[in-house]
Amino acid sequence: MLTHSPYEPLQADTLADRLGGLPQMTARIGPPAQWRVSEIGDGNLNLVFIVEGAAGSVVVKQALPYARVVGESWPMSLDRSFFEQEALLRLGRRDPGRLPEIYYFDRHQAIQIMEHLRPHVILRKGLMAGERFPLMAGQLGRYLARTLFRGSDWAMETARRKADLALFAGNVELCGITEDLFFTDPFHDCARNSHSPGLDSAVAAIRADRELKLAALELKARFCGSAQTLLHGDLHTGSIMVCAADTRIIDAEFATYGPMGFDIGSLLANLWMAVFALPGLRPDDEAMPAYRGWILDTAETIWTTFAEEFTRLWHGERGGILGGRELFEDQADAIGSELALNTMLDGIWRDAVGFAGIEIHRRILGLAHIPEFETITDEARRAGCEYRALMAGRVLAVERGRLATIGQVRTLIARLEGRDL
Repeated sequence: MLTHSPYEPLQADTLADRLGGLPQMTARIGPPAQWRVSEIGDGNLNLVFIVEGAAGSVVVKQALPYARVVGESWPMSLDRSFFEQEALLRLGRRDPGRLPEIYYFDRHQAIQIMEHLRPHVILRKGLMAGERFPLMAGQLGRYLARTLFRGSDWAMETARRKADLALFAGNVELCGITEDLFFTDPFHDCARNSHSPGLDSAVAAIRADRELKLAALELKARFCGSAQTLLHGDLHTGSIMVCAADTRIIDAEFATYGPMGFDIGSLLANLWMAVFALPGLRPDDEAMPAYRGWILDTAETIWTTFAEEFTRLWHGERGGILGGRELFEDQADAIGSELALNTMLDGIWRDAVGFAGIEIHRRILGLAHIPEFETITDEARRAGCEYRALMAGRVLAVERGRLATIGQVRTLIARLEGRDL
């Protein structure tokens, strides 16, 4: 068995020899002599392979003992694969069909064998190619509501939830990466940072912006101190796979307990950055304004669907330690229940807006950039797109209490799109 061997990174040319004895592989894709292996990993942390055989195909994912985006100078624990596995199982139960099916897990080798999603594409790549996915926004909104609500004290029995909270508290390393790379690094002169040369003056202004840094610190404290629910922890357009009829969530190794608005804000920020990148990616495309509108509609539908589904779950499934039915419904006080729900949704929205603002800053100024901006070949055009996104990000973070609706965010984006660097 693999488990009894010393850890060894997989390679495309030796993968069949390493995994060929696993029935979880051969039963799904056929004998290893006929396997075709291709490495597709383009992320920051892991090895990912597609393995095709006579009977089908699977995806094999293996954690590396270092951060792939940096190299062996940044060692990392393999335990992140265990936390990802545990998160995928829980999130998958809370919204069945939205996570890939896991066929096999070897904790010692940090290997997962899972469903090969076809004909899905990475959402980020689909957006860059101008594709539309008609069912995606509704599916993502419901996924967010179901996983965030069903993993919280509003729904879970308290002993089981606290056991899960204790378990995921062990994902210290990746949670620490989020705390530093997301909330702190972009706002000071950190060696891990990089940015477009055209943003030098904007970066100097950001590092001197006390209001913005205070907002980042407040939001970091919120992330660290509010264990509302189990988060995916890194939900962006690169961790979502889509096709016309289906949407799936992948790559949950950053899973941790935190505020509900974090996953929502991270996703919305990446959609809004895709909008800001469009003039640089497709400056002469006459269809660009309409596609911009579709992305903004998608973001809006995700939030409104989330709120609708969260409301349905509030009325139909509320029953954890925070259930509160004895305070309201059991006393025929429907108004009190609605007030509590609305307060909850308002808080989630404010958090989401603030986290979105910080996500924009870290994707432009920090370690892990996004290809929407990086593939803009004209440096001045790229810097202009990024600058406008940063301006929006500042408002989202600093003035999150003033932006009461997603429509107001849409108006903000429209106002900033014409601003010059």
